[in-house]
Amino acid sequence: MMMLLGLAALAAVPARAQSGTDLLSAETVTVLGDARIVGADGARSWIGGGEGKSRFDAHDPDGDFHVRPWLAEADLVWQPRFTWSLSGTVVVTAQHGQEHPIDVSQAALAFKPILHGPAKLAVRAGLYWPDISLEHSGPEWRVTDTITPSAINSWIGDEIKTGGIEATLIMPLGTHRVAATLGAFGLNDTAGTLLAFRGWALHDQKATAFGRQPLPPLNAFMSSRQAPETRPVGEIDNRVGWYGKLGWSPSRAFELQFFHYDNRADPQAVTDGSQWGWRTHFNNVGAIVSVEQVTLKAQAMGGRTEMGYSRAGRIWADTSFRSAFLLATLGLNKGSVSARLDAFGTRGRGSILDNSYSEDGWAITAAARHELGPHLSLLAEVLHVDSIKQDRVRLGLPARQRQNQIQLALRVHI
Repeated sequence: MMMLLGLAALAAVPARAQSGTDLLSAETVTVLGDARIVGADGARSWIGGGEGKSRFDAHDPDGDFHVRPWLAEADLVWQPRFTWSLSGTVVVTAQHGQEHPIDVSQAALAFKPILHGPAKLAVRAGLYWPDISLEHSGPEWRVTDTITPSAINSWIGDEIKTGGIEATLIMPLGTHRVAATLGAFGLNDTAGTLLAFRGWALHDQKATAFGRQPLPPLNAFMSSRQAPETRPVGEIDNRVGWYGKLGWSPSRAFELQFFHYDNRADPQAVTDGSQWGWRTHFNNVGAIVSVEQVTLKAQAMGGRTEMGYSRAGRIWADTSFRSAFLLATLGLNKGSVSARLDAFGTRGRGSILDNSYSEDGWAITAAARHELGPHLSLLAEVLHVDSIKQDRVRLGLPARQRQNQIQLALRVHI
C-alpha cells in the first residue's frame, strides 16, 4: 500500500522535477549589477595602458583626486540543471574598461555523482578560474566583504583563466575533512605576461574569453617582439598544463590549503600576433581561521615566469614573483567590516627584463558592507597602494608611486 502511494505521489510530480532538469527558470537565471561612485588620484591606470596599480585613476594629467560615477559591472548568470548530478554555468559579463563591452567570463559543466559512503566527488570541465582565491565566491566570481581583491587574487582574475577539466575528492576523516583536486588545462599559455611587464595590481576587473589586457609601454627591445596587449585565454604550444590542490580542515573554525600550478608553456612559442608562451609556475598557501564573529584569511604566493629565446646564455624574460596578504573581517548583524594588508614584489632576472622591471610594494584596504535587503547591498572601501619600480623612470615618471582610491558601490542581485 505504501509503495502504491509513493508511486502515485511520484506520478503527480512534473517530469522536469522527477529528472532534476531545470533549464530556464527563476532559479537558473540571475542578474547582477554594480554601480559606483569612485574617487581616485595618482598615475594613469594600467587598464588604460599606464603604470597605475589600481583599477581607477585620477582621469587628470596632474594626477589630482577626482570623483565620478561608474557602472562597474553587470553579470548575467545561467546555471541550467540537466540532471540531479549534471549542471552548467555560463556567465556573460559587462565590465568598464574591457576590450569587448560584453563577453563570456565562465562557461563550464559540473558533475557531482552520488557515491556510496562518506566521500564526495565533483568534476568540472570548461572555461573557469581554478579554486585558488580565498576572497571570491559565486558563479560571477566576486569578492563579498571588500570591493577590491588582494594583489594575489587580482592577478588570478587577470591571467589564470583555464580551459580544462578538474576532479575534486572530499573525504571526512573523523572530525577532519580532507579535499584533493587535480586539474589538466590549456588556453593559459600567456599567464605571466602581466606580472613580468606590469607587475602586481589591485583591482576587480576580470579576464574574459575573448578579451585582451593592455601592457604598459615596453622598452625598445620588447616593443618589437611582444604585442602591446596580452590575451589571457589562448593556446599557443598545444602543451597540457596541470595544477593540484590539497585542503585540510580539522574543524569548521580552521582550514589550510596548498595549491601548485604549472602551465608547462613553451617560452619560445609565439603566434603571428606576437603572443608568447610564458612558462609560469607557482605555489600558493592559504588559511582561514574563524573565531566567533571574526574571520582571518591569509594567502601567500611565490613563483616564476619565463619567456623568449636565450641571449648570451640568459632568456629574454625571467621574472620571479611573490605576494602575501592578511584579511580580517568582523561579521555584523547585516554586514561586515574588513581590513587587509598586502605586500608584493617581483624580480626581473632575465637579460632584457633586468632589475629595472623589478618592483616592491604594499597596500592597505579598509571596507564595510551593509545589506539593504535580500537583493541589495552597499559597500564602501578605501584603498592605498605604495610601490617602487625603476622602469617608470624610463617613461619620465618617478620610480615611487602612491595611489589612493575610494569607492562606494551599490550591488543588486536578482
